[in-house]
Parts: sequence; structure tokens; C-alpha cells
Amino acid sequence: MTVSLYQTGVSGLLAAQQQLATTGHNISNVNTDGYTRQRAEQNATLGQVSGSNYIGTGTYVQDITRIYDKFSYKEQLINQSNLGNADSLHTRLTQLDQVMSASGNAVAGSIEQFYQALNGVADNPNDSGLRSIVLNQAKSLSDGFNELTNNFDLMGKSVNGEIEQVANKISEISFELAKINESILQNQGLNQTGQPNDLLDKRDKLVSELGEYTRVNTLVDQNGVMTVMVGQGTTLVAGITPLTIAVKAGDPDALQTELRLVGPNGSVGIDGTTLGGSLGGAIEFRDEHLAQTRSEIDRLAMAISSTLNDSQASGLDLNGLQGANIFTDINTTQLQQGRILAHSSNTGNTQGQVAINDVSLLPTDDFEVRFDGTDFMLFNLTTGGSENIGAPGSGVPAGTHTPSSPDYGFSFIETGVPVAGDTFTIIPTKNSAALMQTTLTDGNAIAASSAVNVTPSTHNVSDGKVTISGVSDPVAARNYTQGINSGLTVDVYESAANTFSYRVYNSATPPPAATIATGSYPAGGSAVVDLPPGTPAFQIEISGDLVGSGTNARETFTIGDAFGVGNGNNAVAMTKTQEQGVTNGNKETFSQSIGISTSKVGSKASNAELVADTAQALFTQAFNRNQSTSGVNLDEEAANLLKFQQAYQAASQIISTANTIFDTILAAVR
Repeated sequence: MTVSLYQTGVSGLLAAQQQLATTGHNISNVNTDGYTRQRAEQNATLGQVSGSNYIGTGTYVQDITRIYDKFSYKEQLINQSNLGNADSLHTRLTQLDQVMSASGNAVAGSIEQFYQALNGVADNPNDSGLRSIVLNQAKSLSDGFNELTNNFDLMGKSVNGEIEQVANKISEISFELAKINESILQNQGLNQTGQPNDLLDKRDKLVSELGEYTRVNTLVDQNGVMTVMVGQGTTLVAGITPLTIAVKAGDPDALQTELRLVGPNGSVGIDGTTLGGSLGGAIEFRDEHLAQTRSEIDRLAMAISSTLNDSQASGLDLNGLQGANIFTDINTTQLQQGRILAHSSNTGNTQGQVAINDVSLLPTDDFEVRFDGTDFMLFNLTTGGSENIGAPGSGVPAGTHTPSSPDYGFSFIETGVPVAGDTFTIIPTKNSAALMQTTLTDGNAIAASSAVNVTPSTHNVSDGKVTISGVSDPVAARNYTQGINSGLTVDVYESAANTFSYRVYNSATPPPAATIATGSYPAGGSAVVDLPPGTPAFQIEISGDLVGSGTNARETFTIGDAFGVGNGNNAVAMTKTQEQGVTNGNKETFSQSIGISTSKVGSKASNAELVADTAQALFTQAFNRNQSTSGVNLDEEAANLLKFQQAYQAASQIISTANTIFDTILAAVR
């Protein structure tokens, strides 16, 4: 009886001691990140049979368990990944918004100032000072595009650096998780019934940290060993085998770095868009938001260069020469070659380049050209559309492939012999802003003067008109209207009901002598005439109901040389391009284009802030829910400390009583 009572007291004493130790461990780790509250699970020992009764023999601590709710922890992990993704996008989009608000608005201001200076030349075409101001403003405009794209480059490099850092951190976590799995497996190998709670806490903490960088899923086997998967099921830790994530140069664009999962036997590529977390957010920003904004700015720089260069080429400078390019030609060899990237897997010797045909049709999409062994196939990587653009060496000139359904405003030009499977990535707008330069250096070379003009006869009575619709070679156009064609005349009359006929001839040799051009057009329509026919230097457009004051009366117009140092008509035409729709299918002016791009980024940044705030609130709720179960409550632990202290003291009294009884028995038999 005494021995049994003594053992009962000792068991209670030891149980209370372990309870106190567990409570003390909880209190000590109240501020330990990732710690899960522990509890000593106490059970009664089996009773001894005494006659027909069972007499209790005390207690024991069966296990020290973690107060762990896997569902609330899983919810916290999911929201942690969402928060990492949202914060990453918010930070980067806010930075891009700041760049567009500063440098983008500077470009918009430079566009406005350039046209103001050009208006001055239109008003005073012989003022050399005003011409110099135009060139200075053109330089500011091209410098603004250079600075803006340089900021994009810096952001791209920063994101690539962040991707590499995060990939290295994930690899470190992978090694740590594998080590913990190995420790847990060794403990289980010793047939210990308890769990290594602090090791499990450390493992969960690492998994939580991993959740900041990428979406995480885990599986735990019967031995307590965890398999960790990232993204959409890519295994990162397989038991005690860690895999790593490496960053390699992109193919075909080396700056668009790619991720690879590296294991003992090789590596495989990872689709970064499926990873989630801050890593997925960084990749999404780089490949989607930054790339889209860059393409829009490149397209705008290309549109400005092309439009103003074409306008300049339509006029004559102070020396009577055709206007030279103000900005870099959009189809220089360097730019054409830079728009296409060959994949490293290509085995043929094909070289490619991309020529821009129409900037108004040019999208901001990326494309891919693949040779299937017979034809080149063009794939729109943004919309998913595709079309056959012909066999090698086809097109006009040979080797030129122009998409037609739809017309994207560019042509793919190939040379060499392709091999089936050869692939090329096309970025039609690439480098346009980065390589934009003001190439005109002499203010006298600004082509303010028009080459030819049209003068209606004073006898004309209708509101119809003849206009110069285009000039491809102003020097040749001017020469054509001089000499033998010094009296170049156009007359129009209503040859039949609602049908108008025209003639173009030299007034020195009028009909019935041979005419230069003849034709007709319906009422409400117009006619475009190339002059001279065959190899035109300029075009005229005849439009309106040109009905004279009498039956079959002819309305007459004279085309002549217009060059003069005081002629600013071509400069006026150049200034009008400020209000013309050019980009996005002739829908947006230059100022609208930069404004829309800036607004898009601002809207994305604002939306990203709302998403980040929501993600933070959801994560906080999930964290608090998990902590309400697994976290340490000091008030509760203080109460437990007092309770187990009293239990310890009471068990001590049992032992003391057992000792007294035992001493009494010994004294009785002496």
C-alpha cells in the first residue's frame, strides 16, 4: 500500500514537472516567430486489481503535442503567397507609374514644345533662329525617349536581380527543408512515439517563408517526411532530396531570364507565370506590364519619327533640296535586324529582319515565325492568331513575307536556307525609342517650303477642288512643273449625269493634242492622279462636283512651282500632324498615345494598391485565426503555471504522506 502510494505520488510529481516544463517552454517562446503552442497530454496509468476492484496507480504524460490546425495554417499559407504576389506587383507598378508620371510627362511636354517651335517656322520660314529652336526641341524630344527607355532598362535589370535573389533564397530553403526531413526521419527510425515539435515548427516556418516567394503545397507521409511542391505542382523537395531553382539567360532574349528546376540528374524549365508569390509577381511585371508599356512607347517613338520624316521629305529646304530626315529612319538596318531574335535551337543559316510598312497598323503584340519545312508560319503570341506567310524566297522582293489577315504593318524578310523547326521571335517595335536620335543638324535643312501648288481659275464657280495629296520627290515634282510643263493644267467637267471627267495637260499644247492623264469619277467621289504617270513625283486629288457655269463648262486649275524662302506651306502641313490620328489604327494622336500609356500604368498601379490592401487584410485575418489556435496566450499559460505548480505541491504531499506511513510501519516492527 505504501509503495503503491509512493509510486502514485512520484508519477504525479513527474507529470506536473513535465506540465510545468511545457508551460515554461510556451512562455519562453511567446515571441518566437513560427512557434506553435505545445501541450502535455496526460493520461491515467492502468489500475491494479485488488480483489474485485481496480486501484489507481497514478498518471503519466503520454505525449507533448503541438496545438496545430492544418486547415488554418493552410489558409494562412495561401494568403501569404497571395500577399507576396500583390505586394510585389504593387511595388513595381508604383515605380513604373512614377517613371511614366515624370519621364512620360516630360516626353509629352517635349512633343508640345516641338510643335510650338515648328509653328514658328511655319509663320516665319526664313528665320534661322526659329529653325534652330526646332532642332533643339527635336533633340529634347529624342533625348526624352532615350531617357524613358533607359529607365525601363534599369527596371528590367532590377527585376531580373530580384528574380535571381529569390531563386537563390528558395534553393536555400529547399536544402534546409531536406535536412529537417532527414532529422525527422532519423527520429522516427528510433521508434519514438512523440513528435519533434520544435523541428516541425522550424519546418513550417521555412514553408511559410517559402510561401512569400511562391505558391506552396505540401504532403506529409506516414514517417512525417514532407514533400514540398511550388507553383502548379512542381516538386521542390522530395523527401530528403532537395532540388534548386536556377536562373539562366532567356532564349531568344537573353535579358528575359528564365527559371529552371535543377535536380541530381538534370534540369527542366519552369513556367514562371504559374509560380505565384513575389517571384510570380516579379515575372508578371517584367513580361507583361513593363513589356507592354515599353512596346507602346517604342511604337510612339516610331510613329513620331516616321510621320515627321515623311512630312519633311515632302518639302524643300532653304537650298531647294528635298528635306532630309529629322529623326532616325525607322527602317535602318540596325533597327530592322534588332526586331527579330533567332532561337538558339535553330539549325538553318537563315538570317531575318523586320521592315515597318505602316506605323498606323503596327500593334504592340509579339510574334513568332516558325518554319514547318515548307512554309513560314506567323503566330501572334498575344492573341493566339496564326497565318501562313509563304515559302522561303517568296514575296516581292524575294524573301519578303507580309502578313495579310490582318495586316500588321510590317514584313518579315529572310535570307539563307531554313531548316524545319527554325523559330524566330518578332518584336516589331523593339529599340525604336532607345535608338531614336535627332539626325538633322542644320536648321536651313528644315523643309518648310512646298514644292508645287495648285491655283484655281478665277472663273471657277463650284466648291470642287484639286489638291496636292502627296509628294514623294519634291525636287522632281518642281522640275516637272517647269520647262515644258510650265503650264500644267487640270480641267474637269460633268461629262454625263453625276459623272465627272478630267484631263491633265500642258497648256502650251492643249487638247486635242495628247494629254498627260485622263479619267473620270462619280459624283461624291474623287480621283487620285500620279504625276508624272508611271514614276510619280507627286499626286493630285480631284474631288467635289466641279460643275461650271454653263453646259459642259470646265473648271480649270493650274499646277506650278511653289518653292520660295518665304513659303511655309510644308511646315504648316508638318504642324497638322500634331492633331492627326497616327497610332493604333489612326485613332490616337501623339499626345493621346503617351497620355493613354501613362493613364494605363496609373490605373494598374492604383488597382494593384487595392489588391495589395485586400491581400494584407485577408492574410491578417488568416494569421490571427491560426494564432488563436496555435499561438501562445500568456494569460492562459500563467493560469496553467499556477495550476501545475499546485499539482506539483500536492504530489509532493502524497510522497511525504507515503514516507510517513512507511516510517510508521518500520517503527512498528522494530
